[in-house]
Amino acid sequence: MHQLRQSVLLAALVLFPAVVAAQAAPTYHVARTVRIGGDGGFDYVTADPAAKRVFLTHASRVIVYDLAKDAVAGEIPNTIGVHGVALAPDLNRGFTSNGRDSSVTIFDYTTLAVITVLPIHAINPDAITYDELTKRIFTWNHGTHDATVIDAAKGEVIGRIPNMGTPETAVTDGKGALWVNVEDSAMVVRIDTRTMREVTRFSIAPCDEPTGMAIDRANRVLFSVCDKVMAVIDADNGKMITTVPICGGPDAAAYDPGTKLVFASCGDGSLSVIRQTSRTAYAPVQTVTTPRGARTMALDPLTHVVYQMAVEYGPVPAATPGGRPPRAPIIPGSFSMLVIAP
Repeated sequence: MHQLRQSVLLAALVLFPAVVAAQAAPTYHVARTVRIGGDGGFDYVTADPAAKRVFLTHASRVIVYDLAKDAVAGEIPNTIGVHGVALAPDLNRGFTSNGRDSSVTIFDYTTLAVITVLPIHAINPDAITYDELTKRIFTWNHGTHDATVIDAAKGEVIGRIPNMGTPETAVTDGKGALWVNVEDSAMVVRIDTRTMREVTRFSIAPCDEPTGMAIDRANRVLFSVCDKVMAVIDADNGKMITTVPICGGPDAAAYDPGTKLVFASCGDGSLSVIRQTSRTAYAPVQTVTTPRGARTMALDPLTHVVYQMAVEYGPVPAATPGGRPPRAPIIPGSFSMLVIAP
């Protein structure tokens, strides 16, 4: 009987790999909504598995949530128009990209105390990336279409990468290579983090206007997300491996090497969960319903929990003749952290 069961299972794996993968994938749900409060919008969220914290960008400050204590641990203040947070625990430092005053706040990783605010002489730094090999910070500047490179240990600007287009999220392999999405084109740029220069760029069409990016370092695969499509790319030669349908209006992606799941978070109120069955095979296994506008996320690879941010919206005001279409206003005090757990 045991041999018969093994034979049936092997036959199922061969004939119906997507079905077996879907059954094996954990089911995610919004386990908790933690009300943080305060006014204004948000952008990127950063998980800190080592210290069991989550960094939540919120208008002009970064809220740091202690998961072990289940409470707010502190904040990094005066980060005007903050977009992202990059952590360098090996240097006991953290960094924020402040879009409205074109600066980077450098803070103590342990105490959260601000060390300095560094002007970067660029316009609207958006995403921010730490490369652990070179110990450098890269800010991706929307307004000047370039990147600023910072010596993370010294806290000094040491370089600039020009002609980027509109750079979005980036990932590194920890070996000197960095890839960044170019939002105003269907392109990904590869950068040498040692020389701080562009190596090559390649098209990822039909994935247009890519935003979020993740990497499977072991298999050297990139995941770029665009509206309703995820591009799966060979990191070394830039060739498209496959595309996978996802939710609408994504702004972040994540890969979990422990569960072989890929995530895309979208502004349409969805979190797409994709199963990786091999380096070249991927299948959607779940769509988690989330609040509208919860478009960014961070994954804790130790607990496999996904964190997002959300606000509540009021009714859309009446349109003004000849003006821009009005947006729904954010309800004051509604800023929250979502805990999406398997």
